Amino acid sequence: MMFDKYLIDPATLRNTGPEGAPTGFAFEAKLGYYRGLGLSMIEKLDVSIDGEALPRDAVRFDEGEGPLSLDEMETAYDRRWPFGTPATILVERPGGFPAGEHELGLLQQLRVSYLPFPSVNTDTKTVTLAH
Repeated sequence: MMFDKYLIDPATLRNTGPEGAPTGFAFEAKLGYYRGLGLSMIEKLDVSIDGEALPRDAVRFDEGEGPLSLDEMETAYDRRWPFGTPATILVERPGGFPAGEHELGLLQQLRVSYLPFPSVNTDTKTVTLAH
């Protein structure tokens, strides 16, 4: 899709948790659909490092109203992700994001009311996070 290259903002990648002992990492992402969506219509947010998928239950999403697990998003009927608005993707991962250059991947699978199939958007960025 035409917005895929804008999904991940590599400049926002950071470790989370205590300094020197990170418990995860976070980055900002944008929606790959031009109209915005209710959070319950986001079927997947798959995060990967160097092509290896991270566990679904380790991923949290925050569009500014507080973090939700992907399971919680399924019933977040009153929350939306507007087009062009960055949201924070948080990932629980002991040690945080690995040092050095790595591929950070994001796949969004979206349920769009007028499409007979899910909209799938992917982005991969080569990133380096200094520790």
